[in-house]
Amino acid sequence: MKRILQHFIPGIARPDPGRRNTKGEWRPDYPCAYAPVFVWPPRPLAFLKWLVTWPGFMWPRNLVLLAISAASWFWFQPELSRCAQFQWEWISQLFLRNQVLIWLVYGSYHLYFYILKGEGTKGKYDPRWPARNSRTFLFRDQVYDNIFWTAGVGCALMTAYEVVTMWLYANGKLPYVSWSTHPVWFVVWMFLIPFWREFHFYWIHRLIHWKPLYQRVHYLHHKNINPISWSGMAMHPVETFLYFSVVLIHWVVPSHPLHFIFNLQHTGLSPACGHHGFEGPILDDKWPTGSYFHYLHHRYFECNYGEAGIPLDKWFGTFRDGTPDGEGSKLREKH
Repeated sequence: MKRILQHFIPGIARPDPGRRNTKGEWRPDYPCAYAPVFVWPPRPLAFLKWLVTWPGFMWPRNLVLLAISAASWFWFQPELSRCAQFQWEWISQLFLRNQVLIWLVYGSYHLYFYILKGEGTKGKYDPRWPARNSRTFLFRDQVYDNIFWTAGVGCALMTAYEVVTMWLYANGKLPYVSWSTHPVWFVVWMFLIPFWREFHFYWIHRLIHWKPLYQRVHYLHHKNINPISWSGMAMHPVETFLYFSVVLIHWVVPSHPLHFIFNLQHTGLSPACGHHGFEGPILDDKWPTGSYFHYLHHRYFECNYGEAGIPLDKWFGTFRDGTPDGEGSKLREKH
């Protein structure tokens, strides 16, 4: 009984691996590290283990997102023939489906961490809870503000990209590849999409940290110094437009609509996992989640623009590993 209550009653102590400073800010005992992909000398056994074991590249995040995308395509996607003309019926179907997915993913993390407080403060990077009665946010509330930008503006622009792309596919205007004719490329391209996403995200992120764009656009996302799950797509519409431009590669590279949907939904849903403000694993240490790597970007602003797969931050000198005396520790802290 105590094991069950520990997940859902605030105040019942849970082990809190890691360290907290005098301000109560949490960090893991180990430094942030990159996946064994772009390393020299090569580490084939470590790469294979990372690729197929839990947790790693495939399990659980990418395969779960691929399963969601496959379910969307096979069960909840309007037939391409219907998309040949812009009609409210199929457009609203896509918008409603995307809304449901966003509320299921972002809302589930928020429900567990912030309403039920299923982990208490275990692994919570910042000891504070979401801001209320704050002029920093719309409606003077961080949660309502973030929901507006993520489920409102974010979902609308996500759907707009999908609507235009499905119309182009339906009218034969995009390079198309199918499983039956090119099975090898079909699988390889699906495998490469998360890497393309990461590469694109780094450069778009560096772009919007350019001072004129930061002051007019990216500042909105960085209001969330203490991010929550709904902060994932809490962005200015210009940033959201640039963020989802990752899917435009399918307008050039031969793809199946399923490749596009996987890319789109990976882009739209995965920020919940990286912004909810906790380090996993959770649920009795069974479910890996969280991104201290990205939390450091929200904390210090001028580091960790990418993710922990392709070491672009390391190559371009913007990597911070999270330890007080570790790599990047001299980067300017935002006060």
